[in-house]
Amino acid sequence: MEVKVVDINGKETGRTVTLSESVFAIEPNKHAVYLDVKQYLANQRQGTHKAKERAEIKGSTRKIKKQKGTGTARAGSIKNPLFKGGGRVFGPRPRSYSFKLNKNLKRLARKTALTLKAKDSNIIVLEDFNFDVPNTKNFINVLKALELDNKKSLFVLGDTNKNVYLSSRNLKTTNVVTSSELSTYEIVHTDSLVITEGSLEGIVENLSK
Repeated sequence: MEVKVVDINGKETGRTVTLSESVFAIEPNKHAVYLDVKQYLANQRQGTHKAKERAEIKGSTRKIKKQKGTGTARAGSIKNPLFKGGGRVFGPRPRSYSFKLNKNLKRLARKTALTLKAKDSNIIVLEDFNFDVPNTKNFINVLKALELDNKKSLFVLGDTNKNVYLSSRNLKTTNVVTSSELSTYEIVHTDSLVITEGSLEGIVENLSK
């Protein structure tokens, strides 16, 4: 698939790049995408929730009424979950929500997400760029030139670029990552994927292992 390369002013450079069919044009597997996104969201959960159960409630263990003859249900102590202030039945406990996925499945999920973006023509190939100093206004100008100022966008760089990252950090609708940090969740939850020329080789290399 041939894609035209544009500069930070949104103008065509006259160059084109070929998107690898093994990464950007595979047979989509949406279930793999579902599993990878599910794992990503599960890993974000702290799992520190906790509710006190009957044995952990502070209070007397005295039997509050006789076992029989009251006409009501038997009750062992004031900690009974049926009473106000009693323990919670099967309350949440601290736990980890993470689960394992095979590397091949995660690669398949990312390739599927990239394929779907390419199919919908939501991939922009941008020539490599840099800022002399962190400047959010300059990054906003790049977004406007690419007509992405009102859309969610994800910029994929070849290597870590501190100035570009800091320039975009305050913007809620855009994110900047390197090719090695690219995740299925980020690809799926963006309107337009902006890939720099220098990151293409890294993306293909990471997903072809």
